[in-house]
Order: sequence, then structure tokens, then C-alpha cells
Amino acid sequence: MDAQELADLLAEVRDGTLPADDALTRLRRLPYAEVAGARIDHHRALRTGHPEAVYGPGKSPDQCARIVAEMLSGGSGPVLLTRAQPQQVTAALAACLGGAVHRPADRGSGRFGDGAQSAESLVTVVWRSADARSERVVVASAGTSDGPVACEAAAVLSAFGVSAHRVADIGLAGLHRFLAEVDTLADADAVIVVAGMEGALATAVAGVTAAPVIAVPTSVGYGAALEGVTALLAMHASCAAGISVVGIDNGFGAAMATMRVLDLAARCRREDV
Repeated sequence: MDAQELADLLAEVRDGTLPADDALTRLRRLPYAEVAGARIDHHRALRTGHPEAVYGPGKSPDQCARIVAEMLSGGSGPVLLTRAQPQQVTAALAACLGGAVHRPADRGSGRFGDGAQSAESLVTVVWRSADARSERVVVASAGTSDGPVACEAAAVLSAFGVSAHRVADIGLAGLHRFLAEVDTLADADAVIVVAGMEGALATAVAGVTAAPVIAVPTSVGYGAALEGVTALLAMHASCAAGISVVGIDNGFGAAMATMRVLDLAARCRREDV
């Protein structure tokens, strides 16, 4: 339940179109409901502007299905099932098919965080996608092996109505490839930069755009890359001012950080009108 839904609920009670007992039944789901060993945070969108997501790894297919069903029945939207394995997707769709959109990860060799399953078989499933928004967000990745993390970020943005512009394979080892996209980066409202190895792409992007830059280190790289630690530290140590850095392989976190920036800007525009 978000702020608008709560306001509508109270208005219905005030107008007499919804019995108070029915409203109380719905409000009992706040702030959480216990389902399948999890406490579903129905109150999160009301507090933060965005609902919680369902993280697939470590959950059984039945848990995924029951949690998604509870979130949908409680009015949450968008509802995301992230990094889901085929069995989890099948179970969730069997329970909650209507309106679901599959967003498979790009092919790539990255470990995608948990290291337990290749990224190619993991997907993000979305129910109740938000209405389209006008902001221009670029998701730029250094190499094709960074694709799964970039795809996750783009899928999460899409769930919230932002159609990300993907720019792939512009790592600095081929500087001409990066320079060919400078105008695209400069025109963005926000840029998510996904890079492994030494993570240098984030510094280069932050040097050519005034937009907020959210950097995502990936676990792509040879031994000295230390499964993403080298890129993580390099991004934190960047000489380009103002870069924000999320955890290794955290495309979801980068997208949600971007949504907070975009939502704040949208609120400021509304208040200025």
C-alpha cells in the first residue's frame, strides 16, 4: 500500500462507500503479513515510495509463489521476483500469472553475486509495472560479460516505468568505443555504469556528464580482479567527484538508487509548479 492507496481508502470510509470494518481488515495487513516464513512488508512503499522486492536465491519455489501472491493481494506494485531460477518462475507464474513480464538476464560470464548458478538462467519477473515515465536513464556496461548485471538494472528500472537506454561494450580498453557514446551519456538524466576488471569506466563516464552516476562493480575479471573487489575499491577511489557506488553485482541496488534520485527530482518539479 502506498500513500495514494491509503488516501483513497480513507476517502472511501469518509464518503461511506467502504464500511469501516472492511477498511480495518485491509489495514491489518500493515505494516507486515507473515507468509511462508517471511514477513511481507506491505508498509514499505508508504514509507519509502517503493515496495520491497522478492529475492529469489535461497527461497523454495513454493515460498516465491506464496510471497508474490501475498504482495499482489495486499495491493503492492510493482512486484518484482529477482534472480529467479526456472523452478521459482514456474511456481510464481502458476500462482500469479496475470500481468507478469519475464526479463531474462543477458548472456555473460559474470557470477552475478551468489555464485551458485550461471546468470544466463536467472530472470527478473515483474507484476504490475508502473506507468511509463519520461526520464532518460542510460545503463552503460564496459563489456559483454557485464551484461547480466546491466540487464538486471534495466529490468528493475522498467518495472518502475523507466525505459533505460542500454549502451554496451564501451570499456576503456577500446577508447574509441567509449568516445562514440559521449553525447548519449551527456544527455542522460542519470547513468548506471556497470564494469568489472579494474572498473575504470565509472571515472570516465563521470567526467563527461553532469547526471548522477551510480557505479556497479561486477565480479568479472582475472585473478587480480578479486571477484569484483578491485573494481569496487577503484570506483570508491575515483578521482571523478560525485560517483555513488553500490555493492558488487548489485544491479538491483543501482536501479533503486536511481529511482530515488528520479523521484526526488520529480517531487521538486511538482512543488515548483
